[in-house]
Amino acid sequence: MPDNFEIAYPWVFLLVLLPLFIYWLAPPFRIKSASLQVPNLQRATSITGVKPRNAAMINKKNRFVSFLMFIIWVLLLMALSSPRLVGEPELKIKTSRNFLIVADISFSMANSDWLIDGKRATRWEAVKNVMHDFIEKRTGDRMGLIFFGSSAYIQAPFTSDLKTVEQLLDEADVGMAGQMTNIGKAIVKGIHMFDQDTIKTKVMLVLTDGVDSGTEILPLDAADLAKKDSVHIYTIGIGDPENGGSDLDEETLKTISEVTDARYFRAIDSDQLGEIYDELDSLEPIEYEEETFKPTTLLYYYPLGMAIALVLLLSLIRGIYSLFNYRNNG
Repeated sequence: MPDNFEIAYPWVFLLVLLPLFIYWLAPPFRIKSASLQVPNLQRATSITGVKPRNAAMINKKNRFVSFLMFIIWVLLLMALSSPRLVGEPELKIKTSRNFLIVADISFSMANSDWLIDGKRATRWEAVKNVMHDFIEKRTGDRMGLIFFGSSAYIQAPFTSDLKTVEQLLDEADVGMAGQMTNIGKAIVKGIHMFDQDTIKTKVMLVLTDGVDSGTEILPLDAADLAKKDSVHIYTIGIGDPENGGSDLDEETLKTISEVTDARYFRAIDSDQLGEIYDELDSLEPIEYEEETFKPTTLLYYYPLGMAIALVLLLSLIRGIYSLFNYRNNG
């Protein structure tokens, strides 16, 4: 038997003894027939002393016919079990990138100090605008989303369904995760996401416009944990620290990227943020094999054809047997 042979539904063979159970448990099949009338029966019984009794004629079973019927039943079960030959899956080499975007949605992202097409917009609207373009160009890539403020939560696990990622991005808004900026907690949340995934290349993209205000874990301690797990953290500072309305902590973001063997970028406007995404597009490409098709050859018609042939043979045997008895009795 070839190594690639398999049976799709092996439990079907549990029914192989079903005909025997029916034979043992079901009541016998009775057929009424005309009785033989004997004249002076009562007188004959009184003379002989033998009393008449009810009786039945039992037809002798043909063992060969019973054996053929059992073989037909087994062949039908073999057909129902769907035997098949399964070939090796065809593998297709694809190039992909995997990004985990960790975005700040604290209250400071609601500042309207950005311009989109000459109109004022909030920092979060500008980030979403550019992220939509970034996601649309990621054909074949896998992406995850984490949003953070006072807390961090997963908006989208790693997926290649980028339409869903875009939808979940639209559903997020400033303040949903609290008003503070807890960068360290967000990085740790991202590390946990990578631990639960099989991705070998671990790239995290952290976008924030503020200074860390968390107390549970410091950003640099989180960066050390990321380095131990081979996670590269690219940081993007939103806003201009020279502007009085921005409290961006560039030194911390630069150190996070340096510790994890990555880079820091600063985005002052949406055009510059778009250039950063274009540069990130060339980072961390990976190749992987994807199963595209597993050839399968169905074999159920072989036992089914044999069962049909045996049914025809059994019908022929019964026909010849009936004809032979008719001629002998005639």
